[in-house]
Amino acid sequence: MVDFWAEWCGPCKALSPALEAAAAARAGKIELAKVDTDANQQLAALYRIQGIPSVKVFRDGEVVDEFTGALPPARVEAFFDKFVASRADELLAAGDELSLREAAELEPLRADVAVALAKARLERGAEDEALDAVSGHEADFGAAGIAARVRLSQAGLGTGAFAALDRGERDDALDGLIETLGELPHDGEPLDGGLSAAEARDLLRRAVVGILDDADPADPTSRSYRRKLAAALG
Repeated sequence: MVDFWAEWCGPCKALSPALEAAAAARAGKIELAKVDTDANQQLAALYRIQGIPSVKVFRDGEVVDEFTGALPPARVEAFFDKFVASRADELLAAGDELSLREAAELEPLRADVAVALAKARLERGAEDEALDAVSGHEADFGAAGIAARVRLSQAGLGTGAFAALDRGERDDALDGLIETLGELPHDGEPLDGGLSAAEARDLLRRAVVGILDDADPADPTSRSYRRKLAAALG
């Protein structure tokens, strides 16, 4: 990553600390170089520098991305993350619960990390801890699906389907949840687990959508289950 700058440029001096901090946090993964455009006018002309600060990213000698102007630190970090995995990304890739917990602490707003942590906790039967992991991520389909699973399981609904899901039998799990959905009464009587039929219906819908959120939207099997869900909701 090359920072084209000049001594007289105020925005350059504002940007420089953010660039240096982001590069230091990714030491050994990306190299930050600085080019004084006044002292290297031919180089600046070669790369068509028309305004500074100008930052260009090179890979194998070719420019692969760039921006001009002083960005705030958060946007600089996001720009670096396009090319270098963050610490949270590395921990997410590791996949064990301890790593995922650290990733969630580093980036608590990331729903993908929260969902992965919740799944790891479900693997050891820690439903309440799984629910805590996805708390605050209700807008994410995967997170909402896990929260729904926990509530359904605690009410005694869909336990067989979730056991199938844990065995890797996704289609059997979906069939079981959709079948349970179709068997719900339509009156207002509470179910044995304390949920109303309407609450159970919504939770089952969320659980199915959460499972399908992991699948390729173009997968014909997933499209088939979305149609089955729509039909069961009627």
